[in-house]
Amino acid sequence: MKTDQFNYDLPSRLIAQYPLSERSSSRLLVVDRKTQGFSHARFSDLRNLLRPGDLMILNNTRVIPARLTGHVERRGAVEFLLTEKKDETRWKVLFKNPAEGLRVSLDGGVSGNLEREPDKSWTIRFSEPVERVISSAGRMPLPPYIGREPEPSDKKTYQTVYATEEGAVAAPTAGLHFDPELISDLCEKGVLMKYVTLHVGDGTFRPVKEELIDNHAMHSERVSVPRETAEAVNEAKAQKRRIISVGTTVTRALESAEGDIGEMRPFSGRTDLFIKPPYKFRFVDVLITNFHMPRSTLLMLVSAFCGTRDLALAAYEEAKSRGYRFLSYGDSMMIV
Repeated sequence: MKTDQFNYDLPSRLIAQYPLSERSSSRLLVVDRKTQGFSHARFSDLRNLLRPGDLMILNNTRVIPARLTGHVERRGAVEFLLTEKKDETRWKVLFKNPAEGLRVSLDGGVSGNLEREPDKSWTIRFSEPVERVISSAGRMPLPPYIGREPEPSDKKTYQTVYATEEGAVAAPTAGLHFDPELISDLCEKGVLMKYVTLHVGDGTFRPVKEELIDNHAMHSERVSVPRETAEAVNEAKAQKRRIISVGTTVTRALESAEGDIGEMRPFSGRTDLFIKPPYKFRFVDVLITNFHMPRSTLLMLVSAFCGTRDLALAAYEEAKSRGYRFLSYGDSMMIV
């Protein structure tokens, strides 16, 4: 398939720049794959849309405030983004105009030197562990389509309320709509919840530049599917209970953990699984997700789950016509 087949017009006025004051008050477009129909709700209506016995899987990754500012001799102030921790003092980095050995000075006497990797990426080797600098001076790595500087409030709002495992540089945005009250209500109803960890990397924003989607090199991300989650998924499948995936990251994590006999297995490692049409989903019955960028691998995954590209794009046009808010801080959809 051609990448242009996953293009659509996204007016800038629909790209949410700030979150709503109440997470679960966001709008929810419900897409029915059988009837090809749409209905409209609020995210808080999940209390009625989900059933007792449904198994909901969430991504508990935690976003690092990984945008740092340092000083380079003869350049002055520079901003850079740490994208993945390699060891105690080495991090993968996105840096404008990098050079081998370039020295960056940070607050508190910490410094780092840029190093070129064999795969042509860049790392920065710090003089000591840099976590305290990240904690005190780091800013949240908001996506490039949010056209403003990160604010202190983003440290809370660009983070799910159940985030525990630090390591992401982008939020699993489908989960941003949950608040503690909604989670409590769903648990009381009998919705079961388990977690995976997929540390979302900067590659999630990388556009597909190839003319044919099969030629796109999918980025790799760290993932962990614990034993208790795998066992819960296998039990739900055996009992024909629905498995609800909260986000494309959860979907990729679950679909990366298939064992030899079709059951889910515990998995810890990296995944570069590229889900695109056509694809047979093994472990996901319902997908909750935000609205994604044109020509993105995320939209391709949504299209695969819808069963047809036409239904996915029709859902996007429906959302646009109703004034839904798009992308990370925007509204959501539930595909059943």
